[in-house]
Amino acid sequence: MPTTEVMTAVVVRTPGGPEQLHLEELPRPTPAPGQLLVRVRASALNRTDTTQRAGGYALPPDVTSPLLGVEVAGVVEAVGQGVRAFVPGQRVFGLVDGGGYAEACLMEEGMAVPVPEGWSFVEAAATPEAYCTAHESLLELGGLAAGQSVLIHAGGSGIGTACIQVARSVGARVFITVGTEEKRRRCLALGADAGVVRTQEDFAPALARWTEGRGVDVVEDFVGGAALERNLASLRLGGCLLLVGLMDGMRGDIDLKQVVLRRLQIKGMALRPLPLPAKLAVMRRFQERWLPELVAGRVRPVIDSTFPLARVADAHRHMESNASFGKIVLEL
Repeated sequence: MPTTEVMTAVVVRTPGGPEQLHLEELPRPTPAPGQLLVRVRASALNRTDTTQRAGGYALPPDVTSPLLGVEVAGVVEAVGQGVRAFVPGQRVFGLVDGGGYAEACLMEEGMAVPVPEGWSFVEAAATPEAYCTAHESLLELGGLAAGQSVLIHAGGSGIGTACIQVARSVGARVFITVGTEEKRRRCLALGADAGVVRTQEDFAPALARWTEGRGVDVVEDFVGGAALERNLASLRLGGCLLLVGLMDGMRGDIDLKQVVLRRLQIKGMALRPLPLPAKLAVMRRFQERWLPELVAGRVRPVIDSTFPLARVADAHRHMESNASFGKIVLEL
């Protein structure tokens, strides 16, 4: 009888804290038609990973793997029937439905991108989720354009640092909130115009001061909950609130009269639950608009730290401490 090939993967048997992350041997997946089997060399952390680990994230019904990890970089190990754009041995990066915290995972052909010459696997793994989210939220949903302004909460996060650079690239003014003075300084160095440390100053009056009372065109919010009313009050007439994360709760008070009278918009976004055709379109837009900018070095992924796979629990603790600036990446 043939021996089933195995791989080391991170498994959560009981939802809970980082201590619930364990390395186990699992069967190596087999690519279906249109899929790549990628030998993972780096996998970036995202807040959905910590939420899923804790039992607070309901997986979409069509995910290919219940394992953690949605963005990876590695080497094509095998291809499924019909794959034409990639061959074994090729370096790729991209988004996956799950399974990135493992030695191998499946990736749809249309979600894979060749790793540019000179890039490390860590740089590649730190790129797709942040820049796809920044583009889709700020530009596709928010319509951010030259001469406009945006408030970006959690500016020191992996997505926040990408949003700062995307907004600056299109010619918008950028304001941020962060957790520490050091993060504020680093966001200003990335291109933000001004910012507040949220534990020291309320962003709403500061934003009114910076915009001479007009407010901003777009608010990019990863927090939700507690900031909802102040976010809406910080928008100018016709402004758009983008809900991209819910770290501070699923509910918040809202003055509907303010929304109606000031023609405000509230839009939500998450990449993982999208159907595959929509995800493929997201990846095409990323490659067309931002991959050339990334290759040229005009924008870049900001990397906080790397951890070996065996220290995945420490990586999660570091993310949940909110001490990181930019992306945290697992190296295999």
